[in-house]
Amino acid sequence: MKSKRRQNQILLLCVLPALSVYLVFKLFPAVSGIYYAMTDWNGINREFGFVGFSNFIEVFSDRNFWRSVAFTFRYVAVVTLVANAAALLLAVAIESRRRMKGLFRTIYYMPNMISMVIGGYMWMFIFTRVVYYLADDWGMKFLDVSWIGNPSYAFVAIVVVSMWGSVGYLMIIYMAALQGISPQLREAAQLDGAGSFAVFRRIVFPLIRHAITICVFWTLNSAFQVFDVIYVLTGGGPGRATQSVALNIYEEAFTGNVRFGYATTKSTVLFVIVLLVTLVQLRLMRRKEHEM
Repeated sequence: MKSKRRQNQILLLCVLPALSVYLVFKLFPAVSGIYYAMTDWNGINREFGFVGFSNFIEVFSDRNFWRSVAFTFRYVAVVTLVANAAALLLAVAIESRRRMKGLFRTIYYMPNMISMVIGGYMWMFIFTRVVYYLADDWGMKFLDVSWIGNPSYAFVAIVVVSMWGSVGYLMIIYMAALQGISPQLREAAQLDGAGSFAVFRRIVFPLIRHAITICVFWTLNSAFQVFDVIYVLTGGGPGRATQSVALNIYEEAFTGNVRFGYATTKSTVLFVIVLLVTLVQLRLMRRKEHEM
């Protein structure tokens, strides 16, 4: 018992620095944010008033906020589906190769090592310069559209850049799951006459469901908080057509009326939305895992 207790104390001591940072910079602001959401604080003055639930009541009549929520849900649905499908496809394609796995793995993972702010400016140059050059000088007229000024194409541009920055990370997780599958299982299925698609559907896919759960969970959470890509590419425009919830909260807190209390209320509502969606997603994915 003494040895076990001492071991736990050593482990707690090892995680104490990271735990302290998490408590101070993550948990404490999150908890205190619930209080500030019920105030009219502007982020500067030390004195502020307690307004109760009036901020939450105002949120439900804020059309711009709920438009940003609708756009965010649309973005989350598309990015979660397309990014995970593309990452899984890349992982399977690379793992099926006998040579140069490391090279392709590095190439596709490299965008994840670049800040999305820098990546956003790079893609801004591509959408506003390179694409029009290809359309005019190379005859690719289908590219001659307003990728930033048109709401529909701006959404596509945002999704493309987001996938460019996240697919490599998801791919690594899927590749790790694929490497954990015993080759004997695939060989046995192939000897029984199963084709490549049947092997993937009946053997590979069920055995990597845990990786799918992790990747979908990560994609959902990061997509709901998308900010940097949209801020750099469109700034939420044209108009408010591509404004995410995070960008709407930023606008409320740092521009216009500078209402930190009201912006914190919106952040609290976003937290509740993400929490509910995540709980439903985890419940569904775990149920599927148990069925398999």
